[in-house]
Amino acid sequence: MTRPIGTAEELQRRRQRAVEALREGKTPREVASVLGVHVNSVHRWRRMEQRPAGLHAVPRVGEPGLSDADLPRLRALLEQGAKHHGWPNELWTAARVAVLIERHFDIGFHPEHVRKILKQRLRWTSQKPQRKASEQDEKEAARWAGDELPAIVREAFGRKAHTVFLDESGFQLNPSVRRTFAPRGETPLLRTPDCRDRISAISCVTLSPVMASPGLYFRLLPTNTTVKAEQVVEFLDDLRRQLRGPFTVVWDGHSIHSKAKLVKAWLAKHPEVVAETLPPYSPSLNPDEWVWAWTKYGKLANLAAEDDEVLRVHVLDALNKAKANPKTLASFLQDTELGLAI
Repeated sequence: MTRPIGTAEELQRRRQRAVEALREGKTPREVASVLGVHVNSVHRWRRMEQRPAGLHAVPRVGEPGLSDADLPRLRALLEQGAKHHGWPNELWTAARVAVLIERHFDIGFHPEHVRKILKQRLRWTSQKPQRKASEQDEKEAARWAGDELPAIVREAFGRKAHTVFLDESGFQLNPSVRRTFAPRGETPLLRTPDCRDRISAISCVTLSPVMASPGLYFRLLPTNTTVKAEQVVEFLDDLRRQLRGPFTVVWDGHSIHSKAKLVKAWLAKHPEVVAETLPPYSPSLNPDEWVWAWTKYGKLANLAAEDDEVLRVHVLDALNKAKANPKTLASFLQDTELGLAI
């Protein structure tokens, strides 16, 4: 919710209009809707009218605003979370903070000015929220990461086996669009093919049993081919040959993994390969998810490839760069909620 910037006198007149509307029989919610403010502000103005100073503007020394002494209180209010103050989620937007400041400090700021307060005075940064499935059992995910995973890794290292985190994803010809820079008022134009071609991929981040060094293995499927159990088995066969030894594969509970008859038969034929399943709805526990995020939303963001072959070249180039950079691979392991120190 936004509101206009105004002088102390203008804000006083707005408060007076609100109270007059209440006297005429309007409800606080109706008044708030007309004036573009939160209903709590209307209630507060009605209480202010009963005080000696009433609704009159309070003169301030210098430019109206938050003093340095106000900042600790604002920070404490923000740390309570947006849901604590009545919003449906915990995300703080400039518009929400503007409402919060008006409620608790009786100062009206435009959201753009609030951005400056957050960035310059509170040292907050603009960040893209990470998604987390609401169905996830957070306690079970934390227990698995703290208890079961260390046991899985110790067991794998004990038999000199790699630990393998495997996942599937896809790259669309229609790119992931991210923010970029341009002159004010001149929105950049990204021309993309009107096509939904897709390149499916399988990859895994590995942890070696001797030096605990990370690795990356991947396979790109033919265009518009969906990953099924058959492709998973082919990838496991290739991985077994490349690792030249036993390994423990950790993956999600998708039907093409441990539940698939073809995969079960392959695992039975190769007892040196052990399969472990992540907790439900817990992609953040799989380091291979970060491979896809780094590739799709980092290296290939805003890529408007002419066709699927051009897209394939760029995907291969990005994945090969990640494979050749141990620090990048280590970051994929460290950035998960697994607590792995590489």
